[in-house]
Amino acid sequence: MSGRVIVVKAVRDDEAQVWFIESSDVPGLNAEADTLEALIALLPAAVQDLIDEGAFDDADGAYAGDRDLPIELIAHASTRLLARDAA
Repeated sequence: MSGRVIVVKAVRDDEAQVWFIESSDVPGLNAEADTLEALIALLPAAVQDLIDEGAFDDADGAYAGDRDLPIELIAHASTRLLARDAA
């Protein structure tokens, strides 16, 4: 396994009701899903597609020859509390 990890940052779009990839170490990686779990499930195939297409330029050879590429998903979501006045 490589010492390098592919980092993917995902955020929740509450208006659209989807999780989507905000940024990643893999240029061109785009995906969205209804749930975070569904987005996680999409990641390996989406990264593999970009590698196969040659879109993932590994100029420094960090991923060359690897068969086991770790992907770490960092997710950000927020919510609000509409506080009531204390009684």
